[in-house]
Amino acid sequence: MSDRFRFRSMSSRALAVIPARLGSTRLPRKPLHLIAGRPLIEWVWRRVTAFPLFDCVVIATDSEEIAAHARAMGAVVELTSADHPSGTDRVAEVAARVPYQKYPFIVNIQGDEPFVEEAHLEGALRLVRDEGWDVGTVASKIANHEEWLSPSVVKIARGPDGRALYFSRSAIPHQRDREPGAEDFGSGAFLRHIGVYAYTSDALRRWVKLPEAPLEQLERLEQLRPLGAGFRIGVSLVGAAEAGVDTLDDANRAERRLLAV
Repeated sequence: MSDRFRFRSMSSRALAVIPARLGSTRLPRKPLHLIAGRPLIEWVWRRVTAFPLFDCVVIATDSEEIAAHARAMGAVVELTSADHPSGTDRVAEVAARVPYQKYPFIVNIQGDEPFVEEAHLEGALRLVRDEGWDVGTVASKIANHEEWLSPSVVKIARGPDGRALYFSRSAIPHQRDREPGAEDFGSGAFLRHIGVYAYTSDALRRWVKLPEAPLEQLERLEQLRPLGAGFRIGVSLVGAAEAGVDTLDDANRAERRLLAV
């Protein structure tokens, strides 16, 4: 174990899991798509393992091809079921295995986020590790009117104590008297969800046992399942996130940025 983890207590240890599924409709074979000479999943893994937040980083995949690439680059890999409906279910399968049951905190990191920020992961982890929330996630301020209206941008309504009240693809909160402007978007009342999740091990186990919820089916947002079941989901306000890789255009943009470093 490296020196940076040597004095961390067993009660505060954290596991990072990067789910990676080979099937993708918008960018075929996305985790293995080459960006600046390396597969996308390698960029994500290299970035996450450089952060001094986790005692173990695991790539969880249903693909032996992804697993072979991951092992070749030195990653810890777990092959999981091909039947999982979400990345959360894949993360939960790994966390339930004997080698990982010792970790009280688990962080789910998307496998298509090569520019994920340490501050975002730390913000989500702190909520469950230090503040007692069941689930921790993060949000940034909505940048403009177009982003607020876009159904591809998930919005959060957040309480004064930092609790998530609702997640939606719709433009929330609604401002009754007028359309929001730049000053409103800078206030912190209009928030964009960043898809990073930290869980206590117990909350993760309970989450994946829940049936799909009606609001989840309507919005196609899985976080509405635990929210509707009474989970305490904390939301940390962080800086804006770099867009992930979902299309070929996204991959080309990411490559230009990585080559420019």
